[in-house]
Amino acid sequence: MLTQEKQQRNWKPIIKEFEAVLGKNGVVQRREELITYECDGLTSYRQRPGVVVLPRTTEQVAQLVKICDRNSIPFIARGSGTGLSGGALPIEDSVLIVTSLMRQILSVDLENQRVIVQPGVINNWVTQTVSGAGFYYAPDPSSQIICSIGGNVAENSGGVHCLKYGVTTNHVLGLKIVTPDGSIVDIGGQIPEMPGYDLTGIFVGSEGTLGIATEITLRILKSAESICVLLADFTTVEAAAESVSDIISAGIIPGGMEMMDNISINAVEDVVATNCYPRDATAILLVEIDGLEVEVAANKQRVAEICLKNGARNITSASDLETRLKLWKGRKAAFAAAGHLSPDYYVQDGVIPRTQLPEVLQEIERLSQKFGYQIANVFHAGDGNLHPLILFDNSVEGALEKVEELGGEILKLCVKVGGSISGEHGIGADKKCYMPDMFSEIDLETMQWVRQVFNPQGLANPGKIFPTPRTCGEAASASKQQFEGVELF
Repeated sequence: MLTQEKQQRNWKPIIKEFEAVLGKNGVVQRREELITYECDGLTSYRQRPGVVVLPRTTEQVAQLVKICDRNSIPFIARGSGTGLSGGALPIEDSVLIVTSLMRQILSVDLENQRVIVQPGVINNWVTQTVSGAGFYYAPDPSSQIICSIGGNVAENSGGVHCLKYGVTTNHVLGLKIVTPDGSIVDIGGQIPEMPGYDLTGIFVGSEGTLGIATEITLRILKSAESICVLLADFTTVEAAAESVSDIISAGIIPGGMEMMDNISINAVEDVVATNCYPRDATAILLVEIDGLEVEVAANKQRVAEICLKNGARNITSASDLETRLKLWKGRKAAFAAAGHLSPDYYVQDGVIPRTQLPEVLQEIERLSQKFGYQIANVFHAGDGNLHPLILFDNSVEGALEKVEELGGEILKLCVKVGGSISGEHGIGADKKCYMPDMFSEIDLETMQWVRQVFNPQGLANPGKIFPTPRTCGEAASASKQQFEGVELF
């Protein structure tokens, strides 16, 4: 029935309604212009939307959603399009509601440490706005110079500093949202703990399936008195991984702790030329320590001792801002640098217990050899959030399917050792087939009940997060049965 509706849909009167709200410049409808919006950062999947609309205010978003609701048209919210799980992937004959023009910082309240922004505001702009007063916004994805706050809210994004300070949900106080029927609702508030149901916690990370956030109240933090970044290089990945566990076991919680393997090290040096990363290192560990000056001095010494005990060859440290940024520059550019290693790459995002790092990395290397595809490993080591980048050539017939299978094996490996299929990239269209590997039928049904409360017609970002029998239910079930009872290590 839905297919027939799509085939019979007459876009002309609907576009006129959109133009009445936004003007002609706010509606994109020409086929060649729509190509820009056919995918997000996961470029393997592409689908051109029926229409793209570009609102600037909450009221405009509400009017657009009401038009979609009235005409039973599926809609998808999109920010900067940097998502890596296909969360902003359009479906056929859908409306893409792009929030990139909603980029006002509406309020800055330093006394109460909060900022209110529209969803199109770029992540890094928040820190730039308040840094002169000694504040910053903690969640910092590697794409922070281009990713939007609205997208961060949808995916519950993390970043380098999520180990100590948490992911996006820990820094969102309240939201103004447009629900799938076009109603405007305020949830949360301007203080960390509000009475009643935690609707803000439910909405953050819901990937646009519960509505669209149009105003976001963020918590900002006071900058630390002292910050130091250490770079330790190792001759084995296992030694670097052991150092991660030992640092946390010692009671030290770094502001950030990142790890890169030799492939990634050389890629970023080729592209960014930091001249800080030793090209012959098998792995490097970046550890940022922040806090009071005396605390940083003590923990810096302890971290260095732990790394040297585990076989680190050299330790480099930096306390001044310029050198610290230089040390982080390569890590922030790692995904982009991978594009110079191969015509295409497929990035996964799974989470494992820190203590399992050495064994899981060995298994990823085994899978790499089994499938015949090189894997570059870059990840948030402190919280066990892996980002393996599988290098391949999409022009080779059948390569994408094999790489997707390899990525799926890595996700199942993460679940097998007690982890998760996503740390910060979301589920989207990419991982929904693996949800049954992590959740029972009852779990998934309960999640759908929540979705139905907000989105009874299923128009808000359909086809994301949850597996469907036609697309992947049987395959996921068969895969799960095959995996059960297999000893990995």
